[in-house]
Amino acid sequence: MKKSLYKSVSFLFSVMLLSACQSQDRAQKTISKQHNKVTHIYLIGDSTMADYTGDYDPGKEYMKVRYPITGWGQVFQPFFVKDSLNALRPAITTDSVAVIDRAHGGRSTRTFFQEGRWRYVYEHLQSGDYVIMQFGHNDGSEKHPERYVNIQGYKEFLRLFVSQTRQKGGNPVIVTPVARNYPWKDGKLENVHGEYWQAPIDIAKEMNVPYIDLNKLSMEYFTQKGQDFTTSHYFMNLPENTYEAYPKGQKDNTHFQPEGAKAVASLVYQELKNIIKTQKK
Repeated sequence: MKKSLYKSVSFLFSVMLLSACQSQDRAQKTISKQHNKVTHIYLIGDSTMADYTGDYDPGKEYMKVRYPITGWGQVFQPFFVKDSLNALRPAITTDSVAVIDRAHGGRSTRTFFQEGRWRYVYEHLQSGDYVIMQFGHNDGSEKHPERYVNIQGYKEFLRLFVSQTRQKGGNPVIVTPVARNYPWKDGKLENVHGEYWQAPIDIAKEMNVPYIDLNKLSMEYFTQKGQDFTTSHYFMNLPENTYEAYPKGQKDNTHFQPEGAKAVASLVYQELKNIIKTQKK
């Protein structure tokens, strides 16, 4: 069954059209012009990782229709300023690092692939680049059949992303899905992702891929901060008449405010830094 599924995935890959995102492409070209050598870090995943600025909603202004929602990938680039690159050597020897955030809301591993979003990354990927993949939120959503992927399919798509990253000489990094702000029990945030937490770790170990257990890290971090602080400062639980995009307020325990996105991005960066530093030349 795995072979047939993989053949199906491979066939789909060969026929999917390129899904371009002009704002990210322009950003990549601008950075490339400014520096002689660039290491690209491609982010692929769902809404918790997405960059809501630029052309995320074509023709709509972020500050009016989206803010303060912020994906952690949206605030990831500042961790790679020139002075911080010394901590990533000798694994990264280029003049700069450019984060290319291709994550998009509502996408599972399957829909990210089927819509051609992975093809864009694959075609632009260069030797030495990194691909950080974080899915699971939408893969495990059985109430949304248009995006749902069972555990076997979830693993197969992760295998595909890893294999094709390596084909291009890139460095895959698997990330478990970031925690939601529930359930809390006795002052501790617990896992809501079921098997979709363990599956990426299984693939990472099977394929000898470095991984970041963001689900565990974020659960522990939010627990330290406490439920009340986490709810009001990190997640999209907003009062009325405060933000233009949410005049009636908002109760959302999945997506982040800027402070929450920065906290999660910091967790990812610290783990990625350790991965990069321990990689062989």
